[in-house]
Amino acid sequence: MNKTSNSKAKLLLEDGSKFVGKSLGIKGIASGEICFNTGMTGYQEIYTDPSYYGQIIINTASHIGNYGTKIDEQESSHSQVRGIIINEYSEIFSRNSTKFSLSDFLLENNTLGIYNIDTRKLVKHIRSKGVMNCIISTDNLDDDYLESELKNVPSMKNLELASYVSTKRPYFYGDKSSKKRVAVLDLGCKKSILKNFESRNIYCKVFPAKTKSKEILNWKPDGFFISNGPGDPASMDYAVNTVGNIISKNIPTFGICLGHQILARSCGMSTYKLHNGHRGINHPVKNILTGKSEVTSQNHGFSVKLEDLKKIKDIELTHINLNDNTVEGIRLKNKNAFSVQYHPESSPGPHDSRYLFDDFVKMMN
Repeated sequence: MNKTSNSKAKLLLEDGSKFVGKSLGIKGIASGEICFNTGMTGYQEIYTDPSYYGQIIINTASHIGNYGTKIDEQESSHSQVRGIIINEYSEIFSRNSTKFSLSDFLLENNTLGIYNIDTRKLVKHIRSKGVMNCIISTDNLDDDYLESELKNVPSMKNLELASYVSTKRPYFYGDKSSKKRVAVLDLGCKKSILKNFESRNIYCKVFPAKTKSKEILNWKPDGFFISNGPGDPASMDYAVNTVGNIISKNIPTFGICLGHQILARSCGMSTYKLHNGHRGINHPVKNILTGKSEVTSQNHGFSVKLEDLKKIKDIELTHINLNDNTVEGIRLKNKNAFSVQYHPESSPGPHDSRYLFDDFVKMMN
């Protein structure tokens, strides 16, 4: 088991705020947009979620590392985050079913971390000031040097990242003899989503983010899925055009998270950057169609403009966030297409929303 390091590490925020802690994982420098996840569990799923590509994540739970890491709990093949910020790192992990510590995982995945940070104070600061870029260093701790390096980090706004995490070539997932076939536009798709399709007897072909609609339609899918992923949807006209072409054929379509935003933009709606995003496993959402509320898993920094719904008569609001009244789900009245902003595959998180996969299957039937 790898021991924690006593070497110093420094965190510098874009607004000049500084935090000093200890290094964890590899040595070096990491930079990106700082954000926080309020989930009490699921740190490995969070770190391997492609939607976090280009970001540095704060875990608000006090103890991280206390149940180790397992390869079958990853949402992709490797860590997607630029770095992690935690309060207390636990060298000792409790599960007999795993042999690897969080430190092992970070070293294996070339990921840098900092611990012994007052994450409560840091998160309160971000809630107030909003998300911003930051830099973590275990080597050069000079403030002037870090400030200079931080100026070179691009803003998440207008940043296209989905093509960096998407598969480079198409691949298949599930049983070829399954009754239904779903084409997946991979903008950063989580493994848990594909597992949910497989468990419902669906055979998937996963396409790279910049695949043209003609290639997808040539496979003759029964349904079309637009995945989650990182970056600003406003910078992804290539995906908007593909989705627009496919829904014009009235193929049953389902979008999650970034996929929801791309579907909305293909219908003429706009998106905007949230003050500090929604990231956690306890976000309350109301299903307007049923009147029921769901506890949901979320990870997004952008949202669809609610005001735009009033301008487009063929789209209806299906789900709304009970914390801040942001758009959580839409349905196209004139097409077989719907989407949600949150994560019904819920890894990590509650299972309240997995019925949406069943709704998609019913739409294909």
